[in-house]
Amino acid sequence: MLPTYLALLTGITLLALGVLTGCAPNAPEAAPDNTPADATGITYADTVVWAVNVGGEAYDGIDGVAYRADEGITGGTVAQMDTVLGSQDPDLYRTYRSGDFAIRTPLAEGSYDITFHFAEPFDEPTGSRVFTVFAEGEEVIPDLDVRKARDEKHVSALTRTVTDVEVTDGQLDITFEASVGEPVLSAIVVRQKVEDTREWNLVWEDTFEGEGAPDSSKWSYNVWPARKVNDEDQAYTDRLKNVRVEDGRLIIEAHKEEYDNAEYTSGRIHTEGKGDMLYGRVEVSAKLPAGQGTWAAAWMLPTDPYKYATTCEAPEEWQGSATCDAWPNSGEIDILEHVGYDMNNVHGTVHNKAYYWINWEQRKGSVETVDAEQGFHVYAVEWTPERIDMFFDGTRYFTYVNEGTGWEAWPYDHPYNLILNLAIGGAWGRAGGPIDDSIFPVRMEVDYVRVYESPDIMPDDEADGGAE
Repeated sequence: MLPTYLALLTGITLLALGVLTGCAPNAPEAAPDNTPADATGITYADTVVWAVNVGGEAYDGIDGVAYRADEGITGGTVAQMDTVLGSQDPDLYRTYRSGDFAIRTPLAEGSYDITFHFAEPFDEPTGSRVFTVFAEGEEVIPDLDVRKARDEKHVSALTRTVTDVEVTDGQLDITFEASVGEPVLSAIVVRQKVEDTREWNLVWEDTFEGEGAPDSSKWSYNVWPARKVNDEDQAYTDRLKNVRVEDGRLIIEAHKEEYDNAEYTSGRIHTEGKGDMLYGRVEVSAKLPAGQGTWAAAWMLPTDPYKYATTCEAPEEWQGSATCDAWPNSGEIDILEHVGYDMNNVHGTVHNKAYYWINWEQRKGSVETVDAEQGFHVYAVEWTPERIDMFFDGTRYFTYVNEGTGWEAWPYDHPYNLILNLAIGGAWGRAGGPIDDSIFPVRMEVDYVRVYESPDIMPDDEADGGAE
């Protein structure tokens, strides 16, 4: 499903590893790279201090993480699923523990990020298994319903990361408490904090100075009726009421009002033809809207959506089309999606022909937040010819690797552009219940957008970088 809106983005920084331009050549197909350089020159896998394939044997993940055979976990029952969908590491999820189990392992004092891998083994209704996860005595994942959190699907991989877990006694303690059914867990990864010391070259930015409409040399509007995409309830307009620069920030504000046969209005802007990029790092410092019915997103679509389309071609309309397969064929990268009925979770996702929601194979990850509507956080993506990684305040929480099998699984070899929007309702925004009309007006704020490049990861013949 096409994502929609990012809510209160207070800073968006596109850190382009490659080139910010609409005319870069295609990158060659790349085999999976399991040892990417991370912040300080060490590999991503090197930041892992402890990883376990719960209930299973030692396992090497596609992202380079080496999982130990089941250890440090006591209690519960070990079982196995025949198959798990929605992951590049399906075998990691097949074994699991359920019931009354706990994790205790020696760990040096310090601050850690922890990624949990879950999958609901049984085809039972949502609400049949609900549990809370505690780390070092603190609640880190409240009231988790694995099936509900994974788009109402069972035997489908759910990745959930929690950040800044403080260990003060030389031992990591994790417990699970069920309110309905039994807890379940397939794998766990514990990572140390690493400061990012890489240097980048700034090639494009918008700091939203002045007052009034956004800079037209950098941003364009989508002016659309309700229901055009994702069954969204709002009409998108180009009015200052919905999209404006104010006090040094971009404001995208949704209102409850009758307009163009819709009951709500909001805004959606993009950088197509004005800030396209091929490979890069996109950072979004955002403060998200609260309230049931909001659907906030910062995301990317291909500048040439017909690149891998087989049923349509330019200038045919492709967004919201039931017959044009430009989406998902040509890809989509979701840096940040957030729905107001699930305030404590932010999602990062990739969409493509091989892996998307219709075939039950969507690739995504999520991270727990505690004050997304009150404070600003940095959401980011790093995109290279080999992989796509999603970050929250510097914590990597989702990785998608180029399998080298062709465009169906890796259409991410041509320029994309950034979209900022705030949808109301829609298929996902209403998934938690009806829109709460008492929340309006509700807004998203963006402090800045910056695009950086690294000469170490650039398309061929584009070493000089640049932006249009």
